[in-house]
Amino acid sequence: MAALSLLPAVLAFALTAAHGLRLGDMGLFSACLGCAGLLFSRRAFVRLAAIPLLGGAALFWANTALELAALRRAFGEPWLRLGLILGGVAALCLAAAWLLTTTSAKKRFPGGAGTATLQAAAMVLTMAILELARAKAGISILLADRFFPGFGRLEILALAVYAALLAGAMADPARARRLRPRYWGLFSAVFFAQLALGLAGLPDFLMTGALHLPVPALIVGGPLYRGGGFFMPILYLSTLFLVGPAWCSHLCYIGAWDDAASRLGPKPPASLPRHAWLTRSLALALTVLSALALRLLGVPGLTAAILAAAFGLVGVLVMLAVSRRRGMMVHCTAYCPIGLVGNLLGRLSPWRLRMDAGCDRFSRCGRCSQACRYGALSERDVSLGRPGLSCTLCGDCVGVCPRKNPASHMGYRLFGLSPDISRQIFLAVVISLHAVFLGVARI
Repeated sequence: MAALSLLPAVLAFALTAAHGLRLGDMGLFSACLGCAGLLFSRRAFVRLAAIPLLGGAALFWANTALELAALRRAFGEPWLRLGLILGGVAALCLAAAWLLTTTSAKKRFPGGAGTATLQAAAMVLTMAILELARAKAGISILLADRFFPGFGRLEILALAVYAALLAGAMADPARARRLRPRYWGLFSAVFFAQLALGLAGLPDFLMTGALHLPVPALIVGGPLYRGGGFFMPILYLSTLFLVGPAWCSHLCYIGAWDDAASRLGPKPPASLPRHAWLTRSLALALTVLSALALRLLGVPGLTAAILAAAFGLVGVLVMLAVSRRRGMMVHCTAYCPIGLVGNLLGRLSPWRLRMDAGCDRFSRCGRCSQACRYGALSERDVSLGRPGLSCTLCGDCVGVCPRKNPASHMGYRLFGLSPDISRQIFLAVVISLHAVFLGVARI
């Protein structure tokens, strides 16, 4: 009976794949076959993700039926039979989605049931964002479309499955503490590898071919100097809206370097430098005023780029000389102006990390403070029961709390939701953004 509940879904994906083949859309063809193949994996998240995907397929078939019927009517040709056939396929997709909600279908997918909702959310959200970006962008933003035209949807499926698997691994806070710097570092490596390949004479690895320096301060300074080009500020602000200051601990292509440097230093890390807020404020003011002055003085772009590169190189020296020695992320907490913007505007985000009152049972053991490389858990912060302003929601503190069951004393908060639900929503969003950035973030 469980196998029978699976067959309509396989058939629905196969029919959609056949339609893609008929249209010459090899990406749709291969992605639908991939979805059909995933149904045999017996992973619980696949079942949950397939339900909205089949709902989307039903809408696709219904829209196709309406368009083709309208076209035939316009030419005076019979259309009813075609409409009934395509409408029947749409109904099959809906029926297949319903069958996947039954008890027998759930028994067919026992693997990883505890993390299935989180994984399915990460997978579907990744697919939705990338499909929207692919449809709205005026250029081919996915590498698959550039090297194998039309296969973008297959890359989208691959990135979505990656997001689901990563979300499942990140569900355990202790494991997440080890995985976060690794997948963050992977993104940075992919980002700069594509830049290197582009500079080596392979322009398809560059987004548009118009180079700019990968220095985070230019997110603010670049548009001010150019008087336009607000894509990166809009992307950055959108990320802050979705996950608050987590840009600085999950998505920044330079921040991963500072994280790696700090892990070479002493453990536990040193405290946040007393001058951190002053130096970052001065760096932000310098970035803004310098960009405006260079523009008003008509300084050539090459000169401005050299100055920006010098600012970036000083940041790398801070990582190597100071972050490594102190064991904390001094570049991100005391030098980078974008980090300051993220901390300040991140306060507008609903995401928070908070301690519960039960932490007193462990007499404030301080393990969370020893794990924080952003200096956000000083003695004062711990006494107040929340991280300080330099917190980036990295979650390392959650993974080291001695209380493991049912949850850490330190937890995510989103409106009135429980810490566990809040953390799952946060992970689904931030991991989806990571997968999206892995696919489309390039110079």
